[in-house]
Amino acid sequence: MPFPLRPTRRGLLATGGATALGAVLAACGSSGGKDSGKGADQASGGANSVAGKGPWSYTDDRGKTVTAKSTPTRVVAFTGAAAALADFGLDKQLVGVFGETRAADGKPDPQAGSLNIDQVEIIGNAWGEFSIEKYAALRPELLVTHMYEPDAHWYVPDESKDKILQLAPAVLTSTGRVSISRPIEHYAKLAESLGADLKAPKVVDAKARFERASEALRQAVKAAGGIKVMACSGSADLFYVSNPKVSCDLIHFAELGVEFVQPEKTDGGDYYEGLSWENAGKYAADLLLLDQRSTALQPKDLAAKPAWGQLPAVKAEQITPWDAVPRFSYAGFAPLLERLTAAVQKSRKLS
Repeated sequence: MPFPLRPTRRGLLATGGATALGAVLAACGSSGGKDSGKGADQASGGANSVAGKGPWSYTDDRGKTVTAKSTPTRVVAFTGAAAALADFGLDKQLVGVFGETRAADGKPDPQAGSLNIDQVEIIGNAWGEFSIEKYAALRPELLVTHMYEPDAHWYVPDESKDKILQLAPAVLTSTGRVSISRPIEHYAKLAESLGADLKAPKVVDAKARFERASEALRQAVKAAGGIKVMACSGSADLFYVSNPKVSCDLIHFAELGVEFVQPEKTDGGDYYEGLSWENAGKYAADLLLLDQRSTALQPKDLAAKPAWGQLPAVKAEQITPWDAVPRFSYAGFAPLLERLTAAVQKSRKLS
C-alpha cells in the first residue's frame, strides 16, 4: 500500500456469533456470479450486453474471469473505486461502499469524489471497518476494489475476507507498479461492461482535460529546470518518503519529467522508506508532495516537529497536497495534475 494506514479499530465481523453469520451467508450466498478461471477468453474488461441483461463476464487484473447470467446491477465497492466508476457514468448500480466516505463534519471524504454518498449504504468508513451484516443485506452481485499487491483486496479485512467473498464475486484492479493510465483504462472498461456510456460528453471531456493537464505538467517541469520533488507522509513517530517507482500517480508524474527523491532503502512492500524524525532531513528536496489523507499529519500538526521546520522546502513554503490514494478516473486525476503543475510553476530550486 502507498503508506501505512493507522486503523482506528480492527475489522468488523457481523455480530451475533457464528450461527447468525451462517444464516446471513446462507440467505445471501446465491447473489451474483462466481469467480472462475474459465469462461470467456477475453482481455481485461471483457465485453457484455446492456446492464441488467446477460450473460456477463469480465476478466480482472488477477487474470480471473467473473461470470454472471446477467449484468450485475448491485455493486458494492471501495469508496475510491466507486467514485471512479461513477465518474465513468455508473449510478444506480452502486449500492454500497466501504472505506473513508463521510468525514467527521458529515461532508464527503475527498476519496468519494463526486459520488452521491447519500444514495449508497456505507458499510465501513475507515480502514478495518466492514460490516458483513450490512453488506449481506444489500444483496451484492459484485464487489469491486483496488489491488496494490497481488490478490490483496484493498480495504477488505483479511480476517473476514473469506466470509465476505462468499456473498458475491470480486473484481480487482491493479493499482501498484503501473502508470496511472492503466488502472484508469481498466476502471473505464469495467464501468462500460456494467452499462456506462464512455462516449458520454462528461467522460470524453474529462479525458481531454486529463491529456491537457498531463502535457501542461510536462511543460512546467521543463521550464522549472530540475526541481526535485519528494512525495512524503508524516506520522507521530515516522516521516515516510515514497518510492516513485511503485505508486501509479508518481510513475505517471515521472513519465512527464518530474524528478523525484528516490529513497535508498524501502520497506512496507517497497512503497516507502520510514525515517525517524531525527533523520527526516536525509534527502534534499525543493518541493514536498505531502499526503493529505486524514490518516496522515498535516502541516499544522507537523509544526510541532522541530525536524519538519528545518526541511528546506518547509522553510521556503514549497509544499503541495498529495492524494496518496488517487481516484482512478480521468475526472479524478486531472485536477491532481493541474495542482502539481501550479506548485511546480511557483517553486524554485533551493540548492
